[in-house]
Amino acid sequence: MIDRRLVSNFNWWFFLLALGIACLGVVVIYSANHGRPEAFFRGLYVKQIYWIGYGLVVMSVAVLIDYRLLSRHAYVIYALTVLALIFVLLFGTVASGSRRWIHIGSVSIQVSEFAKIAAIIVLAKYFESGKLQGQYQLKDLLVPFLLTGLLGGLIFVQPDLGTAMIIFFIFLIFVTAIEFNYRTLLKIFALGAAMAPLFWFLLKDYQKTRLLTLLNPDLDPLGAGYHTIQSKIAIGSGGFWGKGLLAGTQSRLNFLPEKHTDFIFSVFAEEAGFIGVVILLSLYLILLLKGLHIAFRAGDRFGLFMALGLVGSLSFYVIFNIGMTIGIFPVTGVPLPLLSYGGSSLLTNFLAIGLLLNIEMRRSLH
Repeated sequence: MIDRRLVSNFNWWFFLLALGIACLGVVVIYSANHGRPEAFFRGLYVKQIYWIGYGLVVMSVAVLIDYRLLSRHAYVIYALTVLALIFVLLFGTVASGSRRWIHIGSVSIQVSEFAKIAAIIVLAKYFESGKLQGQYQLKDLLVPFLLTGLLGGLIFVQPDLGTAMIIFFIFLIFVTAIEFNYRTLLKIFALGAAMAPLFWFLLKDYQKTRLLTLLNPDLDPLGAGYHTIQSKIAIGSGGFWGKGLLAGTQSRLNFLPEKHTDFIFSVFAEEAGFIGVVILLSLYLILLLKGLHIAFRAGDRFGLFMALGLVGSLSFYVIFNIGMTIGIFPVTGVPLPLLSYGGSSLLTNFLAIGLLLNIEMRRSLH
């Protein structure tokens, strides 16, 4: 029997806001691909509808199961995720030079998407049972850094730079959420600056080229800078009111690459214009602020930390994807939450929404 208090605490507005953004994504995916000669691309919006359905099932499960069970099994979830990432490296499917996917029947799953949730859960567990008094020191962050580094490293070598960056960004969210000595923060920044040159030598050649063309895409307008140039043209051509649904020329004439995934914001901006962009950003802002509201009202430390990690991850995706389309961040294949096409991404987004709803529903039951 479901506790009536849980039903009464279900935040319908938060859920409907997330669902509304996902449904808007279906429309934009249809608009982006409707004129393409390949039947596969024209039918992607139908597949996205199915993925939304699967996402709602995942969200329902996340809502019904007490989130505190995740705390009890956090390290098991982490270990299984590590094994899954190792399996991907050994037996995963290679596409576009990256080994990121495994096939389950006719469905392709990107394990690194779910690794973000595992990272949030295990870090929330660590800091839940960490210091209740006194400030954290640098030595206290060694274990969570190693936990994060193992996941991030396994994802980085796929290679998947974008998701690996998000894994480490999640770690930084937790670092800023805890009480620590200001000297610790300085040490972290100093350590990061010292490791930056090493990070450069670990990058693939195409990743280095993307970084070099970030400030000046015209250095390679038909290569590494092409995506950014075409994206900015599409966004700028939308003007104030936009060109209208199905009328985006950059998209319709196939100048814009990856237009239903990484650069779906560019398609939307061209067709909806400045007004549409303001509305979309407002929807994301409301969603994220509500997520923070849930975090700060959580009934326990684990719920607080997990909610902060989930909201931080979603916000990073929004900021980095849009920043990538307007040329202030490198192109790393980061999708726009709930809007971009992609089954694994959509499932993890709805899983995050479900966990946030779960935390809010059970805050009064502690």
